[in-house]
Amino acid sequence: MTRSYRRFTAVPLAFDQTVAWRGRDAVQAELHAAAARLDRENAMVAVDCYTGLHDDEVLALVREAFRPVHVELTTAAMKSSEVVDALVQRDLTDDPVFGFLTSLQLTDFFDADKLGAARRRIAAGCAGLTLVYGPGATLMCDPDLLIYADMPRWEHQLRYRRNEVGNLGVSNLTLKGSLKYKRGYFVDWRVCDRHKKRQMDRWDYLLDTTVVGDPKLVTGDALRQGLRHLTRRPFSLMPVFDPGPWGGQWLRETCGLDGDAPNYAWCFNCIVEENSLLLQFNDVPIEIPAINLVFYQPRQLLGEAVHGRFGDEFPIRFDFLDTMGGGNLSLQVHPITEYIQEKFGIHYTQDESYYLMEAAPGAKLYLGLKEGVDPEAMMRDLQHAQDNGAPFDADRYAASWPIKKHDHALIPGGTVHSSGKDCMVLEIAATTYIFTFKLWDWGRLGLDGNPRPIHLEHGAANIAWECQEAVVQKQLLNQFQLVAEGDGWREERTGLHEREFIETRRHWFTKPVEHNSGGGVNVLCLIEGQAALVTSPTDAFEPFEIRYAETFIVPATVGRYVIRPLVEQADTPLATMKGYVRT
Repeated sequence: MTRSYRRFTAVPLAFDQTVAWRGRDAVQAELHAAAARLDRENAMVAVDCYTGLHDDEVLALVREAFRPVHVELTTAAMKSSEVVDALVQRDLTDDPVFGFLTSLQLTDFFDADKLGAARRRIAAGCAGLTLVYGPGATLMCDPDLLIYADMPRWEHQLRYRRNEVGNLGVSNLTLKGSLKYKRGYFVDWRVCDRHKKRQMDRWDYLLDTTVVGDPKLVTGDALRQGLRHLTRRPFSLMPVFDPGPWGGQWLRETCGLDGDAPNYAWCFNCIVEENSLLLQFNDVPIEIPAINLVFYQPRQLLGEAVHGRFGDEFPIRFDFLDTMGGGNLSLQVHPITEYIQEKFGIHYTQDESYYLMEAAPGAKLYLGLKEGVDPEAMMRDLQHAQDNGAPFDADRYAASWPIKKHDHALIPGGTVHSSGKDCMVLEIAATTYIFTFKLWDWGRLGLDGNPRPIHLEHGAANIAWECQEAVVQKQLLNQFQLVAEGDGWREERTGLHEREFIETRRHWFTKPVEHNSGGGVNVLCLIEGQAALVTSPTDAFEPFEIRYAETFIVPATVGRYVIRPLVEQADTPLATMKGYVRT
């Protein structure tokens, strides 16, 4: 089968007038013109920023555009690095991976006296334009013109790894990339998101500097109009790919990836917290964090019931785990609900499932435990392996199962599990951050040459010891049920477990099949077949093409939609996997 996976699917947004600009000269010309349109000479311009920008590049761009007579940098009014480090330590903890989701606000990072002095200087005015630049610029002033400079999280992570940026309010450029990421994850992103979403309605422009040397600008009105448009049609996010110590080669081949990475272990294709949206304003592509849509249109995107339960969080994630030609994932367990609430401040846990897109002959999954397992013996052997570098006999304790294409394994929190080598997994899961407790990593090193962190204490507190082979067979493996069928299609329930809030439905079809968002957001992946077309029975949105292995989102407000084969062939069924929140 010919594969035609698309990595960069932009949402087209047509406007009669120019609303977006690309390139340094064009962006500066528009900003200069916007300043010239302001009513007063001593105008106030704020460039409020997400963390992770190349500040020298962005500040030089806006300085040249506005030619201010006075500049205030918000970083100059922040607390010292030492004070900020102490401020965030409780949330960071001493663990190298896990922290506590902070409740801090951006104002907590500012020195009250310095902030007050800056406000007084700005309020006193000057004979010309004042530019306030940096995270929290609107905390210093009420601007006449507000530009927001955003930063997608994947690019931010790459900048951490390359030691190009440090964390919010501190000078830690050379800190290990994984520790900067952890701090960004548990502190910086939460703080900046709280500030950002309160001002989205005020933005005059959004500045996109994701690609170095290729700045792009869009008006706030056009951006908001585009986000509203997205809630009325299907759309895809920009996938990201990353190598790992167990990674395989299926993603490279199927998704047409190049580069010198030794493998691709992960594809984040629908993790709204991590992925970007690519919006095409006439001929200008603007990349923004996908989470912005959830912040700006939560009820329209998620639906009333889902929004009422989860707030402005997107609770479903789809991603790929590739071990084809690679190795086993770590033997691992995710927290049970009360543990993640108590230890990490999160109100729902990382329940998940593994749907097999592909599996080589002899492939297997570890799922649950052997009958009659001795918990003390298992934890003792795991600790011995961790302390002494000795091998751990996973097959003595963990139940393993032969696996094949289109099998589905359900993995509620507390279930010991691992994908074996030569599997291609579509992981359908609750979007609950990074709480994977590794029990055993097969004695290997990470790509950085160091052992990956093992979390036996967390793991031991969460293992569902009763989840043994009989329970797995009865409740967790291939729990398929025929739900409905019609001319050229059938619908099957494949999960998830009753402890999990996500419902999954598989549709096989050779002819058009109608779906309904049911008042809640749907996430779907084409798991079999070359290509399909998603259409509206009332022509409410333009036809949307989806290709093999691509994932897409259907907002709650869409209601009825139809998925049909791009080319109908009676003897070649296509299949989609759909996830939605069970209500």
